[in-house]
Amino acid sequence: MARAALRPRSAFRLRNPKPAKPAPPPAPAPSSEKARRSPLAFVRRLVGMVAAFAFMVAFAVVLARLTLEPSPASEALTHTNLHPGRSLKAYLDQPELRDAVKQIGGNILLGVPFGILVPVLAPRTRGVLRVLLLTAVVMLLVEFAQGALVTGRAFDIDDVILNTTGALIGYVLLGRRLSRAVHR
Repeated sequence: MARAALRPRSAFRLRNPKPAKPAPPPAPAPSSEKARRSPLAFVRRLVGMVAAFAFMVAFAVVLARLTLEPSPASEALTHTNLHPGRSLKAYLDQPELRDAVKQIGGNILLGVPFGILVPVLAPRTRGVLRVLLLTAVVMLLVEFAQGALVTGRAFDIDDVILNTTGALIGYVLLGRRLSRAVHR
């Protein structure tokens, strides 16, 4: 030991290199990656996307017919509402419950297809906040068009709230699961 201490250490002295560890075998590909590569998964995804697109076009046509057709007979009855809850209160104060259900339920139902179809068509919009934000923006645009361009129609913030609520219901009940099934 004394001899080893007396020996000068050289910076150029070669040390025994440690043996290299063999590389671990590559991990097996996740099943979702295999599913993406399979032709059957591609066909399923394509069919789902085409069907969702067709339903979205049909929904857009129905939405346009329901919201953007002039209603000259109700021109005197329409008014712009920028205060959330004001129209809802007016609907609920009507003597006929059927009219309130028609107004509130109809606006909620108009949003449901959005909550179902948007996550299927655009998987990056999957998520409650994204679906709600996109629905609110689209419905605001529809309401602005109604108020500015259509006779007998007016902007109503409560309609936007009800449509967005409908999109939330559609997303929670079916949209999230359907999107995951199409975009595995």
